[in-house]
Amino acid sequence: MTQIAQSALEAAIKEYRDPYLNKDLFELDAVKTLNADDNGQVTLMVELPYPSKGIAGGLKQIVTNALEGVDGVENADVHVGQKIHACKINKDISPVAGVKNIIAVASGKGGVGKSTTAVNLALALSAEGARVGILDADIYGPSVGMMLGVPEGKRPDVRENKYFVPMQAHGLQANSMAFVTTDKTPMAWRGPMVSGAVMQLLEQTLWDELDYLIVDMPPGTGDIQLTLAQKVPVTGAVIVTTPQDIALLDGKKGIELFRKVDIPVLGVVENMSVHICSNCGHEEPLFGHGGGERIADDYDTTLLGQLPLHMTIREQTDSGQPTVVAEPDSEVARRYRDIARRVGAELSTRERNLGGTISSVSVTEH
Repeated sequence: MTQIAQSALEAAIKEYRDPYLNKDLFELDAVKTLNADDNGQVTLMVELPYPSKGIAGGLKQIVTNALEGVDGVENADVHVGQKIHACKINKDISPVAGVKNIIAVASGKGGVGKSTTAVNLALALSAEGARVGILDADIYGPSVGMMLGVPEGKRPDVRENKYFVPMQAHGLQANSMAFVTTDKTPMAWRGPMVSGAVMQLLEQTLWDELDYLIVDMPPGTGDIQLTLAQKVPVTGAVIVTTPQDIALLDGKKGIELFRKVDIPVLGVVENMSVHICSNCGHEEPLFGHGGGERIADDYDTTLLGQLPLHMTIREQTDSGQPTVVAEPDSEVARRYRDIARRVGAELSTRERNLGGTISSVSVTEH
């Protein structure tokens, strides 16, 4: 292959710019192989740094068309994959075995759809090709198990009387205090007990090579949240709010909490952005308009997405079939997957953890 042909191929590939990172494939170091034989057959291997299954087909088609427009190219074979790295955290906390990145999903107050967002974000990351787990850290109101359709009373297997085997649900690895207690167990615990229970669930679960572990944080910004934020090696946080003024005030407190403990805020999700009537489809901003965008601008972060207030989201989540799996081709599922790609893309820009592969706990089968 001549140098001119090589330059022409690279120029064709550069026509594609990643929609989330706004760079071409060479700037992203995503071109792993570019070969051309004497018969005009071009083979390109692309490896994106974030969960991107939803855009892989479009990328492949665009680049294939561009390459086939180069003189001498008879056929182009484009392969698109992904490789997610572990990000370096800003604190001297040991990583969790088997987990590359921990994403905290938090809110300054309850009732904004934080858990629904956490579950659908986890499912969306999984649908985009990542290995994902979810930890329900809301000890007082654990709901992740119900949302994922885990049968009531089902308990995780235990290894060596110490390690939990995570539940499997819709392709996710999951653990929750609800899996090891009953709904009649009173959680009359003080802050240190709650923090200790969450840390036990986090560190004594046999997470299996996760790219991301989503932690559904308790609502609020009190002692429990601060302690968890300081003890858990969180890579980044996602703040869930509604457009309502009081929710925005609490959302700002959530952002301030993570800034205080030096955890990057990856962005804001505005939930219940607009109400969609289940009968006529009419849309109305019941809780105000533009609040998520304002808080993102005020704190120099990103509005990751806006989600509607729609009856089907609640019905699907309550039935253990969240929207991303119940209606994967719906507009709402598309929005969740877009948020997932934005979160993954943002994390891909962070400094890598160069300490090697995150180790897993070794246990003996009995």
